[in-house]
Amino acid sequence: MNLTVLVDNNTLIDRYFLAEPGLSFYLNDDGHELLFDLGYSDIFYQNAQKMGLNLTRIQDVIISHGHLDHTWGLEPYIRRLNEAQFEKRACVRPRLVAHPKAFISVTGDGGSEFGSLMSADKLAKHFDLTLSREPVVITPRLTWLGEIPRLFDFENLLSFGVKDGETSVDMVPDDSALVYSSEEGLVIITGCSHAGICNIVEYAKKVCADERVVDIIGGLHLMNPDAKQLKGTVAYIGALGLEKIHACHCTDLSSKIALAAVVKVEEVGVGLELTYR
Repeated sequence: MNLTVLVDNNTLIDRYFLAEPGLSFYLNDDGHELLFDLGYSDIFYQNAQKMGLNLTRIQDVIISHGHLDHTWGLEPYIRRLNEAQFEKRACVRPRLVAHPKAFISVTGDGGSEFGSLMSADKLAKHFDLTLSREPVVITPRLTWLGEIPRLFDFENLLSFGVKDGETSVDMVPDDSALVYSSEEGLVIITGCSHAGICNIVEYAKKVCADERVVDIIGGLHLMNPDAKQLKGTVAYIGALGLEKIHACHCTDLSSKIALAAVVKVEEVGVGLELTYR
């Protein structure tokens, strides 16, 4: 499987792409092309074009969770797909895989909106929807995990506003991840890890019946974590015996430094290309 970073908070030196506080990955698993999250705007598409990637033939779009920095690229993507249809260019109608609550609007303090701008009903006009709390097999070696059981009390899970139609604060139950079963072990691909990165890894091992983990790439949601969470996370990651991780997006510098005591933390930015066998 090949993974290319289309959107991240950072770019890499001598790779002249655009960045924004969001996340989007392009994956190609033996010819099966998919997008994991679409960032905040249309720069995932601009970067992909510059990389020579044709996103009108994407077979699956996987959404880690409904927050704006992962879903607001859906509207410009739909516009690009519509343009291809109008112009009689080859275009695939993708499947869209997400948790059933991923596309419910979320309102924060002051009335700000930071959930999905598009409802599931609207998206169903443009995608074949698969909304599931259970794991979904994407390819024989790539699985979307569905709703993540929350096991570790040290993972300080935060609330984010209120979803429309609900009265309690949103604990982001829609947060999920992808897992790739490589020859060496599991590759965990995350959006923001609101469910807790240790919870995500544990569930991936259970779903795939494989205790080996070789890499984690994506946001770990370690932004000014309290001492208990950071200590527990570093201890857990260290015990996995990883050679490297690719922590990015919502992982702050102090957390990367702490993780670097137990594992090699690789640099991530737009244009990074990784291969797993």
